[in-house]
Amino acid sequence: RFYPTGNAIVLSFQEWNLLEDREWAGLENYAKLVADPVFWKVFRNTFMYLILGTPISLVLSFVIAYHLDQVRFMHGMLRALYFLPFMTSAVAMAWVWRWFYQDVPIGLFNNALASIGIPQINFLGSTTNALPAILAPAVWAGLGFQIIVFMAGLRAIPRTFYEAARIDGVSNWTILWEITLPLLRPTIVFIVVLSSIGFLRIFDHVFNMTTNNPGGPLNSTKPLVLMIYETAFDSFDMGYAAAQTVVLFLILLVVSLIQLRLLRDR
Repeated sequence: RFYPTGNAIVLSFQEWNLLEDREWAGLENYAKLVADPVFWKVFRNTFMYLILGTPISLVLSFVIAYHLDQVRFMHGMLRALYFLPFMTSAVAMAWVWRWFYQDVPIGLFNNALASIGIPQINFLGSTTNALPAILAPAVWAGLGFQIIVFMAGLRAIPRTFYEAARIDGVSNWTILWEITLPLLRPTIVFIVVLSSIGFLRIFDHVFNMTTNNPGGPLNSTKPLVLMIYETAFDSFDMGYAAAQTVVLFLILLVVSLIQLRLLRDR
């Protein structure tokens, strides 16, 4: 674990094409990164996945878990069905959703829109629609895991708190805000940090849903991990790819520390 990390940091200060000897380049790769307009576009995309994906998945998973926890009929079956997408191959899932997004008469969504007289939408070929279209299956895929974690957190809250609140005539809304959410803080911190890391490292969905044009139209969906992949294995510029990797590592570290700081118990 530590050797590849240290080696990548050293490589970010070198030039290497996998065949010839490494050559020391100093800060050249980082200077190239700062001056690269594609990098800043990709940097923005990566944070868009984070800023949109994390809160949406957090709210959806909590709402589903909160209501599912109160269901008794077929509870185990419903929980398994919600968890199923998390176990599904990301590649297979991405290609199925890619089929959903196709134009009429192939795409499921556009066929549904056409049946009610709404013009079809260019989901993956539009600079404005492509990123949300890829984010949707990414959020959906991770819901199952977050729901299970939330349900475990809900089950860990002692029932005596709720019984005392109901004896005092406290409303369900007050119970949610004053008892459930504060006691779920460790669970929320865990899910937020893990979800944020996942969205910052998003790759499978983007790569498989935009194979004809990797990164989408005008790089509108390209995340940093895909840029690293293309730099390393298409351009064989391993030093520049390592510099991008170090930047991604620093982003992950800073975002995680900030979240842990903001969400920690007081």
